[in-house]
Amino acid sequence: MKGPVRRTLSVLALTAGLVALPQTAHAAGPRIDLKVLVVSDGGPSVQAMVEQFKAEGVPHRVVNLNDGSRPVIDTAFLQDTVQGAPRAKFQAVVLPNSDPFQNKAEMDALVAFEQQFGIRQLSAYVYPNAAVGLNTPTHAGPMDGFSTQLTTAAKAGAFRYLKGPVPFEDLAPNVTETYGYLSTPLPDGQGTRFEPYLTKDGATLAGVYTRENRSEMVLTFSANANQTQFRTLAHGFVTWLTKGVHLGLNRQYFSVHVDDVFSADSRWNAAENCTPGEDCAEPSTTTQPIRMTPADVTYAVNWQNQRGFKLDMYFNGGGSKDVVQQNGSDPLLTAFQQNKARFRFSNHTLDHTYLGCEQDYTVRPWVCKKNAQGETVWATRSYIRSQFNDNRSWALLKGISSEWDEVVTGEHSGLKLLPQQPQDNPNLIGAVADAGVKWLGSDASRDFDQRPVGQALTVPRYPMANYFNVGTAAEMVDEYNWIYTSRADGGSGICEDNPQTVTCIEPLDPATGYEQHIVPLDARITLTHILRNDPRPHYVHQSNLAEGRILYPLLDRVLNGYRTVFADNSPLIEQRMRDNGAELKRQAGWNGVKNDVTAYWQDGKVHITGGGGTPVPVTMPEGTKNSSGGLLGGLLGGLLGTDTFGVQYGGERSDYQAGTVTLTVGATTI
Repeated sequence: MKGPVRRTLSVLALTAGLVALPQTAHAAGPRIDLKVLVVSDGGPSVQAMVEQFKAEGVPHRVVNLNDGSRPVIDTAFLQDTVQGAPRAKFQAVVLPNSDPFQNKAEMDALVAFEQQFGIRQLSAYVYPNAAVGLNTPTHAGPMDGFSTQLTTAAKAGAFRYLKGPVPFEDLAPNVTETYGYLSTPLPDGQGTRFEPYLTKDGATLAGVYTRENRSEMVLTFSANANQTQFRTLAHGFVTWLTKGVHLGLNRQYFSVHVDDVFSADSRWNAAENCTPGEDCAEPSTTTQPIRMTPADVTYAVNWQNQRGFKLDMYFNGGGSKDVVQQNGSDPLLTAFQQNKARFRFSNHTLDHTYLGCEQDYTVRPWVCKKNAQGETVWATRSYIRSQFNDNRSWALLKGISSEWDEVVTGEHSGLKLLPQQPQDNPNLIGAVADAGVKWLGSDASRDFDQRPVGQALTVPRYPMANYFNVGTAAEMVDEYNWIYTSRADGGSGICEDNPQTVTCIEPLDPATGYEQHIVPLDARITLTHILRNDPRPHYVHQSNLAEGRILYPLLDRVLNGYRTVFADNSPLIEQRMRDNGAELKRQAGWNGVKNDVTAYWQDGKVHITGGGGTPVPVTMPEGTKNSSGGLLGGLLGGLLGTDTFGVQYGGERSDYQAGTVTLTVGATTI
C-alpha cells in the first residue's frame, strides 16, 4: 500500500508546481463544427449518403435544391465568428455532382469556404471530365457484377477497415442495378493531382482530386442505400470526409438466434400446401415433426469451431420434458449438456404456448376469443410469469445457464400482432416485472422500432429466409414456390394479389433452387442489415439445424461474403440479445438529443457539451487522448496510462461519451 501512495503524492506535488505556472495567452485557431452539409438534388446517390449518416449517427443538415424555400449557400450560411475565432459551421460537404448550383455565386462561396477551412467535399455521381481531374470515360454503362479493387492509398487511409475486392451486385439478368463510368486520371499538374481509390482493371471509379487547396472525393458510379457495395464503402466515405473525426460510430453486428431448441417444429405438408396445427383446413392432416438429434448438436459444435462463430440457442424446456415423459430420457438434452459451454442459451418460455389472446381457430384466419361481455380473453399474468420462470428453473436444474433478464416468447406472442391482436396483452407488463425481464425479443418485420413493454424494452429480430416448418432444401423450395409463384404456376397467388409487396417468380427447381436462388438472395439481405450499424439480431429455428441442416449454407455465404472483404480489424460483433438491446437504446437516445449537442474541433482538440448526460457516440483517430479532466487529469492520465480514448475498431477509436468532454485528436493520416 505504501508504494502506490508515495507515487501518487509525488505526482500531485509535480502537478501542483505545473498548475502554478503562468499560462501564455494565444489567439484561438479556426473552429470546425462537427456537422456535415448535404446538398441534395433528390437523387439516390446523395440519399444513400444521408442514410449512412443516419445509420452511424453523424449530425448532418440536408439542403434540397428542389425546395424553393431552401437557404442560399453563401458565406453567412457556411461560416461566422465565435469568440473572435472564425467558425466553419460544417466539417464536410456532400454534393450530387461537382457543381450542382444554377447560381454560380453559391459554388464560389462553397469553394472559398472549403479553401479557407480545409473542408472536404464528396461529389456523389460525376461524369468524368477535366474539371475533376479525369479523362473522358473508357467505359459508360452497367457495372453489375464488376469486381473492383481498393488501392494501397485507400486501404492505408479511410478504407483501412477493408482488405479485399469490393464486388458489385448482379441481382438479375437484363436489369441494370448500377450504371457508371470508368476513366483514367489526367497527369499531375502544378498543384493538381488525382489519387485513385477504387479501380477496375486499372481504370478509376472513385478517387480524390486535389487542387487549389481543395480535396474532392469523386464517384463515377450510381448508388443506392440498399446496395452491398455502397454500404461496404460508405463508412470509408464518412471517414475520409471528416478526416476520421466525427460524432457517431460504426460497427458490424451479426447475432443468430435459434428458436425452439428442445421442441419439435411442425413440418410443411407439400401435398396440401399447409402446416398441421397452423393453417391446414383438414384437422386430420399430419406430418412428421422436425427435431434436432445429438448428431446435429455435434455438427453445430464443429461448424462453430471452424467458422469462429457462436449461435444463440433459445430453448423450451417443456419440449424435453415431453420427450422424457414419453421415452424415459432425452438424448438431445444430454448432447447439449455435454456441450453447454459451446453455445449461448436464452429463455424461450417453457412450453412455447401463445401468450397473447386466446385464439379461435374455428374461423380462418383465426381471431381473438371474446367473453360474454365482448372483451378479449387474454393469457393471464400468472400464466405468462410461470412460462418465464418455470423454463428458468428447468434449465438451472439441468445445468444450463443464461442471462435471465432476456426472453423471447413463442411466436413473439403477447406482443401486438396485426390484424388479429392490435395491442399487447395487457397482462404482459406485470409478468415481465414479476420475472425481472428487461429485454423482450420482437419480430422486426412486424415491429421494427425498439419500444417499452413495462420495465422491459423490445429487441426487434430479423427473420431469416429459412422457414420454421422445413427440414430439407426440397421442403424449403416447395413452400417458397407456393408463396412466391402465380396460381398458373401452381402457387398460392399471394404474389398476384399483393404486387406492391410481393414479386412473382418462376418456380424454383427443388434440387437447386435453395442453393442457387434462396441462399444468395437472403445472404444479400442479411449483409445489408449487417452493414447498417444495426444491432438487431437475426433468428431461425432448430428445424434448420436438423435433417438437411439448411441453415449452414446460408450462414457460410454471409460469413464468407463479409470476411472476404473486411479486414481483421473489423470483426463481426456477435453478442447477446441484451447487449444488442442496450446498443439500440443508446442509438435511440443519441438520435433524441443530437440537435442539442455542441461539438467542434479547434486547436487540435474536440470539445463536446450538451445532451443532458445522454451518451454521445464519437469516432476519432488512433492516438486520441481523453483530456476532459483538464491539466491535472490529463497529466495523471498520461503518467498512469489511463487517458487513451475509445475502443479500437476498423482502424479507428470510437466510444460513447457523456457530459462535457475534451479529446486531444491523434495524428490523422486520412
